[in-house]
Amino acid sequence: MTHAAGDPHTLRDGTTVPAIGFGTYPLSGEEGTAALVSALEAGYRYLDSAVNYGNEAEVGEALRRSGLPRDEVQVATKIPGRWHAEDLARRSLEQSLVAMGVEQLDVALIHWPNPSQDLYPQAWRALVRAQQDGLVRTIGVSNFTPAHLHRVIDDTGVVPALNQVELHPRFPQEELRRTHAELGILTQAWSPLGKTLAPFDEEAVTGPAERYDVSPGQVVLRWHLQLGSMPIPKSASPQRQRDNLDVLGFALTDDEVTAISALAREDGRRFGGDPDTHEEM
Repeated sequence: MTHAAGDPHTLRDGTTVPAIGFGTYPLSGEEGTAALVSALEAGYRYLDSAVNYGNEAEVGEALRRSGLPRDEVQVATKIPGRWHAEDLARRSLEQSLVAMGVEQLDVALIHWPNPSQDLYPQAWRALVRAQQDGLVRTIGVSNFTPAHLHRVIDDTGVVPALNQVELHPRFPQEELRRTHAELGILTQAWSPLGKTLAPFDEEAVTGPAERYDVSPGQVVLRWHLQLGSMPIPKSASPQRQRDNLDVLGFALTDDEVTAISALAREDGRRFGGDPDTHEEM
């Protein structure tokens, strides 16, 4: 099945998610809530949160303040490492429901595999059960390598619907994206622009920006869409929020996409967040 850049993604569980989501870290407090309401007003319909972001209450408040029907906005959260044991993972989800003030989570992910604890298969089993029980609609993972993915699939027979990973032009994750394509897993991208590694002065990005009269950031987000990745940019600026969504009016050529992917570095990770060694509790 082909996927046109900009169309919603249909996940393997039959649900759909938008082409672009909104990252909520580190938005919190009244300012954070205002930024989240602004994002919803700009047109975002997917808010990506996590227990460790400490802003699930703000996400729920923004949802109510926006006045949008509940079924028009998807809220996502992530189970932290300290809650990986199966009974704790279930409790983490129940607490997220209360914090957000919703009856069902749209998406729940395991935040990091934390392999030294070796409890992420338990967390995945808890997610599978929570989906069966209707606590959460779509279940997935974050920062999983192919080995982590295969382990939870072999353990439960259930394939994560999505894997949210670091992905930007300095770190295009080609091998992992191939694995996702083989397994039918959507690639979600955190830090989609690369933050401090953003290639906004590279000809591969500035060239198309000039040709299509768009910003370098818009070029990079368009690159994500054409890779089949769902980027989750974060901005507190209403204008930048709108700009980040406004990437459907132009298309990159195959050569331009390839040139941006060629900006990859040997290890282009932003802070050395290798899922085999990096852990977050």
